[in-house]
Amino acid sequence: MLGPGAYRHRLARTLNSAYAEGLLSERTLAHRLDILFASALIDPAGLVGDLSRRGPRKQVGRRVVAAISGFAHRTTRSAPSPEPPILLALDWSGAREELLIGRHPACDVIIPAATVSRRHAQLTFRDGGWILQDLDSTNGTWVNGQAVGRCRLRPGDQLGVADQHLQVD
Repeated sequence: MLGPGAYRHRLARTLNSAYAEGLLSERTLAHRLDILFASALIDPAGLVGDLSRRGPRKQVGRRVVAAISGFAHRTTRSAPSPEPPILLALDWSGAREELLIGRHPACDVIIPAATVSRRHAQLTFRDGGWILQDLDSTNGTWVNGQAVGRCRLRPGDQLGVADQHLQVD
């Protein structure tokens, strides 16, 4: 089981490593860390997706040998890896007691999709954890593939808000 904020901290380590390797400027690192720790919804592909395509430079000879041997062993093209889910970065300290999820601009967590109700679900912090309550949304709310009306969330849970998929962190 993941601890609160584990995925977010893993993303921060990836950004710091990219900075240490010279792949990001100090300004870009600061900007991406601001996004990572200030937002309730985080798109991991937007923060670190461009970093995974970069790697350490190899010697030209090694690249040619690797390309030839890879070509000889490849018979089918592998499918691209799926995009990481959008993170719902919750504050597990209890500083906020309620969060409203929906597509309306007045919501705390705005998901701008037509399938998401204006006021879709509410999160309430109680006894050290977050309780999810569906607000009679049109297209429903799911946790780990099960439709829910009300349930307790844990870090790592897969949350479905209508057809939008989030991972609780």
